[in-house]
Amino acid sequence: MRLGSGLEVWSPGEAAVFLRAVALRSYLMAFLRPLLVVLALAVAAPPAQAAEVVYPPGSRLGLAPPAGMATSRNFFGFEDLNASAAIILAALPAEAYPELERTMTADVLKTQGILFEKREPMSLASGKAFLVIGHQQVEKTKIRKWILIASSPALTALVTAQIPDPARNVYSDSAIRAALATLAIRSIVPADEQLGLLPFKINDLAGFEIGGILPGRAVVLGDPPAPATAQPLPHIFVSVGTGGPSQTSDRDAFARDVFATIPNVRDVRVTSSEPLRIIGQPGYQIMAQARDPAGMMDLTVVQWLRFGGGGYLQVVGIARVDAWQAAYPRFRAVRDSIEPR
Repeated sequence: MRLGSGLEVWSPGEAAVFLRAVALRSYLMAFLRPLLVVLALAVAAPPAQAAEVVYPPGSRLGLAPPAGMATSRNFFGFEDLNASAAIILAALPAEAYPELERTMTADVLKTQGILFEKREPMSLASGKAFLVIGHQQVEKTKIRKWILIASSPALTALVTAQIPDPARNVYSDSAIRAALATLAIRSIVPADEQLGLLPFKINDLAGFEIGGILPGRAVVLGDPPAPATAQPLPHIFVSVGTGGPSQTSDRDAFARDVFATIPNVRDVRVTSSEPLRIIGQPGYQIMAQARDPAGMMDLTVVQWLRFGGGGYLQVVGIARVDAWQAAYPRFRAVRDSIEPR
C-alpha cells in the first residue's frame, strides 16, 4: 500500500481486512490503537478561516482547523506537513461511546504507548463528550495528544490531535482546544462526494447504498438492512490492487489466490473459474457456493478481476442463494459501469 499524492491501492489481504471491518462493524478497537499518521508529500490547500467549519471530503465530521492546517489528502482530517502536526477525524457507531467512556483510562492508554495526563468533560452541541490529554514518544520526538470522544444520536466522533513538541509554539494548547470545541456533525455525506474519493468511477450503483469507503482504495455497496432481520443482504465490494500475473496462463491461480482472501464466508466450493473480457479488457471470473460465518445461510459468491494498467480491479458480489437471481444482474450493472478516473 502506498500513501501520498498518488494512487493508493491495497493488496488482497488488506482489501479483505477492510471488507471484514465493514461487515462486522469492528471499527472500535481499531481506533483504540495508536493513531499515528503517515505523512507524505502532498500539495496543501489554503487554510480555512479560523471560524469556518470545514468537512473533509467524504467525512460526516468537521471542525474549524487551527491556522496553518489544511485538509489532508491522506486521511479524514487536517495536517501541517511541515510541522508533522495533524488532527484526525473518525466516525464510529453510536453504540461505541459507552465503551470508550468506560475504557479510555490511563491503564488502557499506557498499553497503546500513550502516557495519560488528564481527562475532563467537554460541552459540545452534539451531546455528551470528554477530552483525554496525554503524550507519546515516537522515536526521539515527544508528541502532545488530545483525544476527543463525542456522542450524538447518529454516531460517535473520535478526534485525535497530535502535535510534536517542536511545533507547540505554533499549535498551542489553547489553539487545539478552540479547534476541538468547533466539532460539528453533518447528517449525510452526498454519495457523489464519497465516490469522488475513489481512484475509479462507478456510474451505476444499481440501487445499492454506500456501506463503507476508504479514500483512494475501496468501497462496499449494499442494500440497507431491513427491520428485525439478521439475514445477510446482497453486497458488493470493489477495490484496486497492484501487480498481477505476468502470463495469461497464470491468471487462474492468481484469481484463486485473491478469491481466498474474501472474508465472512466459509465452506467455500468453487463451481466455475474462467477467463472473460470485461468492458473490452481481459478479466477472470470465479463463481462459488459458500455459507455465512455462522454456517447457517447458503450464499452465492462471484469474483471478477479486471486486468490492466499494471494492476487489477477486484469486484466481489455476495448474496443469499434465494436472493441471487435478483442480485446478480445488479452486481453486473455495477461491474460494467466502473471506469478509471
